Amino acid sequence: MKFVACLIVVWIAVVSVHADYSKNELAIELIDELVNDLEFDRATLESVFADAKFDPSIIKRMERPAESINWHEYKEIFLQPERTAAGVQFIKANIEDLRRAEETYKVPRHIIAAIIGVESYYGKFLGEHRVLDALATLGFDYPRRADFFRDQLRHFLILACEERIKPFDLEDSCYRSSEYKSSGDGKEIGDLVGSYAGAMGYGQFIPESYRNFAVDFDLDGVRDIWTNTSDAIGSIANYFAEHGWNDDEEVLERVELNNQPTQLEEIANSDLKPDRTAAEWRTLGVKTDAPDTSLAALFAFRLDGGQGPERHDYVLGFDNFYVITRYNRSRLYARVVYELATDIRDNL
Repeated sequence: MKFVACLIVVWIAVVSVHADYSKNELAIELIDELVNDLEFDRATLESVFADAKFDPSIIKRMERPAESINWHEYKEIFLQPERTAAGVQFIKANIEDLRRAEETYKVPRHIIAAIIGVESYYGKFLGEHRVLDALATLGFDYPRRADFFRDQLRHFLILACEERIKPFDLEDSCYRSSEYKSSGDGKEIGDLVGSYAGAMGYGQFIPESYRNFAVDFDLDGVRDIWTNTSDAIGSIANYFAEHGWNDDEEVLERVELNNQPTQLEEIANSDLKPDRTAAEWRTLGVKTDAPDTSLAALFAFRLDGGQGPERHDYVLGFDNFYVITRYNRSRLYARVVYELATDIRDNL
């Protein structure tokens, strides 16, 4: 009984630590920064932080992301005929916006559709966690990446101000420098849901990306990537354009290795950014048809499910492959987006 009582005491203590983030020292520092630098109302911020909830399930998800599995398992999640068919339908239903995005940003419709297909299954799965809870939990109780997520929480609060989301819809609640009208549609900040990492909308933008790359593509005065497919399409295309997408270049090439030299096996997957020319890769033993001057990185994707000797598929990823990894820093993610996009294009 004493042991059980001790467990109850410990549980109560843990709950009490997370009961009110407005009393958290790091949260107070963030509140002070927003009040002093951006004219936020202190009482309004304190009420928001007091409403934020610690969510232990988010910590568990962060410790086992989908990108931690091998290619054999990862591709099974996203590359199915049903998702391809849904991508074809998405393009047909939004063809005018996708054509305009291609003209404006030079990003192909099938790439945009594939991003939305992987990120939210074309809007079916926008997330199940309150963004406020996810960012507070990771910013204050996940030391490994706390600095990054506290910065995203800061961007999220500024975004709520810019987009006139309650309680930051009142004139004296924060600074007023945004040209946009409310995209909150009357919602409160605590109503906004997203991924366990705080990503939002059709394209699952983190708050910083929302602020920097979301666009009002239908020109209604609102940047709404939550429910507006036009803004979501334009925002993803803008993101890719700003990160250097070149529609005249290839994304990847499947290659073979000459006798699979040990040096290449050690180099593969060492860097997402293209770091050698195709000519250099050929000298090292990669069979490639790419022009000599094309920059590429070498990647190895495990094909088997973990039984028996390892078998790999080797790929050269060019600059456009790297651009996809700027959206999600994973070679698995970039390849599955490319392959889904290819399937969608081939079935249009």
